[in-house]
Amino acid sequence: MIRRSDLPFGSEFSPSQIRLTEVLEFAVNHDGDWRAFEEAVRSAYFDGHRTSAKNRAKLANNTKLGMIAYGIIDRDAALTELGTQLHDLAEDEDALHDRLAKHILLNLHGMTLIQCIRDMVAAGEPVNLTTLREGLAARGIHYPSGGKHPSIMRLWLAKAGVFVGRRWRIDERRAEEVLGINPDEFVVLGDLSVEQRAFLKALANTGTTEPQPANAIARLAAATYGVKFPEKSLPKLVLNNLENAGYITTEKTTRGRGAKPFQVTPTEKLATDVIESLLEQLSGQTDPKLMALLRTPLSSILSEMQSRNRYTAGLALEALAFKIMRLLDMTYIATRLRANQTGGAEVDLIFESARLVFSRWQVQCKNTARVSLDDVAKEVGLTHFLRSNVIVIVTTGQIGGEARRYANRIMDVSNLAIVMLDGEDLGAISERPAEILRAFQREARHAMNLKKLDL
Repeated sequence: MIRRSDLPFGSEFSPSQIRLTEVLEFAVNHDGDWRAFEEAVRSAYFDGHRTSAKNRAKLANNTKLGMIAYGIIDRDAALTELGTQLHDLAEDEDALHDRLAKHILLNLHGMTLIQCIRDMVAAGEPVNLTTLREGLAARGIHYPSGGKHPSIMRLWLAKAGVFVGRRWRIDERRAEEVLGINPDEFVVLGDLSVEQRAFLKALANTGTTEPQPANAIARLAAATYGVKFPEKSLPKLVLNNLENAGYITTEKTTRGRGAKPFQVTPTEKLATDVIESLLEQLSGQTDPKLMALLRTPLSSILSEMQSRNRYTAGLALEALAFKIMRLLDMTYIATRLRANQTGGAEVDLIFESARLVFSRWQVQCKNTARVSLDDVAKEVGLTHFLRSNVIVIVTTGQIGGEARRYANRIMDVSNLAIVMLDGEDLGAISERPAEILRAFQREARHAMNLKKLDL
């Protein structure tokens, strides 16, 4: 099954190919007649192309599909509510492009694109279509291989001044003016936990600015978004952070007998529709704690791995494993598949490669002193569910003797390859990233020796 794109299709709907004011007028003139609309687009923009009539018709159809994907027209080529707003601004092209840019930033994962670029620059990574595809995938955003989706979005955002020049350089001042709030709010929201985001969305959904019991909002969020909330530590794990971030105010009620719930009130910052749209854009994306590490340079990740907090060190290890697989030009698919997706177990990272032949790699990260036979056996069992070809086990400690012998036996009797990287490997890779090739070549030779055919 073809996966639905998270970014809007935009082929032939580009400011370098069409004029927005003109195609909006075509939609008004041919209201609900998509054939006449396509004919007008074809005649205006594609009749001069040295190609067949069939292909020119296809190009016009692509323009229509792009406008549908951007939410400007419906399937019959009639203007949507957004399309009507844009048409009303036709005589002020600056305001017109600002309105479309705000729609892209809020509703079409435009802010995810912006933040991905900001994170990559902060981490010292190059920004181009290839690295962007990987970076967006790391954030849970996918689009078809070879698609021009980010490029078309950049061109429309550039019309509003959000991007400047021919490269992926962001004008932060214009981004704030178009969005209506500081773009850093997207980072703040992205760093909130799943529970904190769900609480905020539930509170916003109530549509009231009056104080409400925090436990009632938590129950609403749990029922609406399927998130569990701690009964006794709601202030510590949810409310305090949201208040510090400026989205709510809290007040402890003291009247009556027994423990009373906190009263929560949304601030003006939460009341804006922008925050609600940004929260929706973040839903389903990668673990916010991991995201913070992915925009961190390798040296800082290695420092986090030394943390006495096992959770912090574990996430740093996972981020390091992610960067290791990126060094091998693997395509990221998913992070932390949970029990309901893996039949009761979990796996940290899934990557795929389509170079020459298709392969799927599952990566398990262990922040423990020793990898045991049971750890390897669990991963082997998951391969039947995930249909993986390769298991990569990354640990800050050592690989136990029994674990290695078991892995050897599995590779001997099956088509699986099992790659094991220990703390010594990680140390070498951290100092010289190219050492990743030597480590994987070592493991590949080992697997080849185990799998030699006796002909």
